[in-house]
Order: sequence, then structure tokens, then C-alpha cells
Amino acid sequence: MSKTFWQDKDFEVFQIEGLENRMTALIENVRPKFEELGKQYSLYFSGVLGDEYYSHVAKHARRSVNPPKDSWVAFAPYKRGYKALPHFQIGLWGTHLFIIVAVIYEAPDKVAIAERLLRKKSLFKKLPNDFIVSGDHMKPEATSIKDITPKDFEELLTRLRDVKKGEFLVGRHIPKKQAVKLTEEELFQLVENTFEQLLPIYKTMINLK
Repeated sequence: MSKTFWQDKDFEVFQIEGLENRMTALIENVRPKFEELGKQYSLYFSGVLGDEYYSHVAKHARRSVNPPKDSWVAFAPYKRGYKALPHFQIGLWGTHLFIIVAVIYEAPDKVAIAERLLRKKSLFKKLPNDFIVSGDHMKPEATSIKDITPKDFEELLTRLRDVKKGEFLVGRHIPKKQAVKLTEEELFQLVENTFEQLLPIYKTMINLK
């Protein structure tokens, strides 16, 4: 039987009490997998986008009390960080795997990004029904793209433009039960398929023709 990439214990890390204990488990169990994905998909993005992309594995270094509730590897064309730019992520909450592109509140260009996305809303109609959107990277909840109304969707992008804390995330959430059954090959196919679907949106975000 083919080896699965994610295991139950990877998701159960987020149930461990205490910052130090949770961080130890994250570093031992999950971080090596993010580093592996980081190597693979930084090359992928460099190839498809024609610029050098870097992977950034979450270190959670600023935390002194509260243990992290999620963790990830992010991808952006800047070696020193990713939060100020639209970026791709592969990550885990205790409940699911996420594969997304995101613009978070640190992005100084988010007004222009939001305006470009509002002009190209038709791009989102091409996404598969199992995609999600969210306006907050700190929360695990998201709305299925097939359930969101055009009005709510416009409000989400308008909030990204007009509200300092406004954010926008789009991609896939894979429930833990499903994620732990994926073989390595199936996971890589799913990640690549998701990123392929998100590339036209990302190119709009960064104003790349």
C-alpha cells in the first residue's frame, strides 16, 4: 500500500496543551513535511511564474504564551518574508488541510489588489465547487464558493479594499479524515491542481499578464 503523506498525529499536534509541548511536536512531526513541500513547490512556482519563489515555513517565533492553532508553509517571490505580498500556502488546522492563495492585512498594496479582483470577479466562476473563500486567516471557518451569494462575495472583496484588517483567502480545505487517506502522489496531484486553478487569480492580484 502506498504511503500517506499526512497522519492523524500531524493534526493532533494542535490538541497538545502548552506552548513548549505543542511546538516540540510541531517541529518534530509537521515541520519536516512543510520543508519538503517548500522545496517542491518553490521550484514549481519559480517554473510557472518565471520569477524566483521562496518557501517560508511558519516558525511561530513571536509566541510566548498561546500555542499556535495552525501551521503552514507559504510561498512568495521575496526571500525575507511573504506577509506583505499575495502568497500561496499549504497548511494545517486541527480539522483540515488548506491549500490557498491569500492577501492578508499586512499587504500595503491590498487596495489595488482588491480593485483588480473586483474587476475580474468572473475568474471565480471558473473555480471548482469544492473551493472556499474566507476573509480572516486567523479563523479555520470558510464559505464554500458554491454557497456564497454574489452580494456577499462583493462585500468580501470590498472589505479587503476598505477595511484595514480586511483579508481575502481562496482555495481548498480538505477535511482531516480525507487528508490522512491521501497517498503522497495523490496529495501532490491535489496541491498542483489547486495551485493551477488559483494561478489566474494570483496573476490578477500581482497584476501579471
